Amino acid sequence: MIDRIIRDDVEHVVDGFEHDTFAEKSVLITGGAGFLGSHLCDTLVALGAAVTCLDNFSTGLLKNVDHLLPKRGFRLVKEDVSNFKENEKFEFIFHFASRASPEEYQLYPVETLLANSRGSHNMLELARQHDSTILFASSSEVYGDPQVVPTPESYLGNINHLGARSCYVEGKRFSESLFMAFHRKYGLDMRIVRIFNTFGPRLRGDGFYARVLSRFILQALAGKRLTVYGDGSQTRSFCYITDLILGVLLVSSNVKARGEVLNLGSSQEIPILDAAKQVVTIVGSNPGLSFHPLPEDDPMRRCPDTGKAKEILEWEPQVSLENGLERTISWFRKQADGAS
Repeated sequence: MIDRIIRDDVEHVVDGFEHDTFAEKSVLITGGAGFLGSHLCDTLVALGAAVTCLDNFSTGLLKNVDHLLPKRGFRLVKEDVSNFKENEKFEFIFHFASRASPEEYQLYPVETLLANSRGSHNMLELARQHDSTILFASSSEVYGDPQVVPTPESYLGNINHLGARSCYVEGKRFSESLFMAFHRKYGLDMRIVRIFNTFGPRLRGDGFYARVLSRFILQALAGKRLTVYGDGSQTRSFCYITDLILGVLLVSSNVKARGEVLNLGSSQEIPILDAAKQVVTIVGSNPGLSFHPLPEDDPMRRCPDTGKAKEILEWEPQVSLENGLERTISWFRKQADGAS
């Protein structure tokens, strides 16, 4: 499933990348049918890479990548990341496989931990076998409820390792440690990105897969009250998908990022209540708000220090929250109308 909005986004990233790093290279993307992974598949195919998309469809959707199936050089493999074996050499591996929605991963805590332990180990062994460059999609969740905001990569975290969110948090932290161990012991060319809240077309808003902005958008379009947890004063920083994908490509292709951990996200911190107001303003309806108790260990502030990414990659987000929301809401409207 691809439409003009996503095509334009892919072209924007390709134009901004300006490198031939991935042309005719063999690339593996785990979790490739998910929100982030599918945009990465689209972009790398457009850059001339031979892409293998690996997904067990526990969270990813076939419709996110079905338009790529006829394309030369694209291959879809339905399999769990922990079990995948391959003799073909991959020059680049992007390990994105994991449940990511808090409500969802709390329903599947064991599966989430295994994707970020067994799955990560399997991908690292594959990278070592093929001498691949491997990038791990970690998360801002490794910081927990940070006491330092904006939060730099050097911050060690404020974590409840036994809480309901720990299956995701500790899974990501374990994966980071395992990646660093492979780098130190075997000299593996690995890079880690800690991804902060990202949004755009294909971000799921249904049921327990929903993320905050996609849920707001679908509720506003349906004329339903927007669900706000707590009093809405907790903050997040939202990065549009094109900025995030460009950052991932720059990390994986820049030799200075080898062995490094980098935050990727927007430094524009905003209260959740203000984000809800922006959504209803752009949608053009105001169905009101529905307040619910704040979930356990939900961080009160979340905003990255992106100085390291700016220094090493010369990267910083370009798309404002307002412009990103306009594009995302337009995409959701078209999906509701059945338009392409």
